[in-house]
Amino acid sequence: MPEQVKPSEINSQTDPSVAKQYDAETPKDQQFKEFYNLVDGQKIGLLNTYRHGVGPVGRAMAIAKRTGPDFLFLANAHSRKFSDLKKNREVQIVFQDSKTQDWVSVSGKAAVASNSDPRIKELWSPGVRAWFGDLGDGIHDGSADDPRMALIEVKSNYITYWLHQMGALGYIKEVGVAAITGRVANTGALRELSSDDIGKARSTT
Repeated sequence: MPEQVKPSEINSQTDPSVAKQYDAETPKDQQFKEFYNLVDGQKIGLLNTYRHGVGPVGRAMAIAKRTGPDFLFLANAHSRKFSDLKKNREVQIVFQDSKTQDWVSVSGKAAVASNSDPRIKELWSPGVRAWFGDLGDGIHDGSADDPRMALIEVKSNYITYWLHQMGALGYIKEVGVAAITGRVANTGALRELSSDDIGKARSTT
C-alpha cells in the first residue's frame, strides 16, 4: 500500500517518489545481476550522443555484446553518430520495458574502432548486412570486411535503473490509492550504481 510521508525523511525540497523507492539495502552484486537481466532482455536500446548546437541526439541500436557493465555496438562509420563522438565522447544508453515499465539509464564514454578491429569479425552476423546493404562494388557489401563496418565501445561510469516489484493490477491500485490519499506510491526499486561500484563489477567480469 502507498506509504505515509515521514517528516524525518522528506521535506518540500525532496522528491517523495525517489525517497520512497530508493533502494540502498539490496547488495550490489544482486543489483548488478538484476541490471544485467534487464538490459539483456531488451537487446535494443537508445544510444544518445551529444551534437553541438542541437543537444542530445538518440537512435535505436542493437547491442552487439555486453561485457559486464560495458557495451559494444556495430555501426556504419559514415553515420552522424561518429562525428558526434569525435567532438564529445560522453554518451547515454537508455532501455525501457513497455510491459513492466522497468527502465535503465547508462552514462559513459565511448571509443570507436575501424573495421580492422578483430572484435568486429567476432560480433558480425548475417543479419547485420541488412543495415548496410551491398553496393555491388565487391567492397562495400555489408560483410565484416566492409570498410564502413565500425565498432563503438561504451564504458559505463554511472548506472541508474528502476525495477518493478508488483504486477500491472497492483501498480494501478498503488498509484490510484496514493493519488486519492496523498500518500506516496511505492511500486518498485530505484537503484544507483556509482563509478566505484562499476569498477569493482568490471574487475570481476
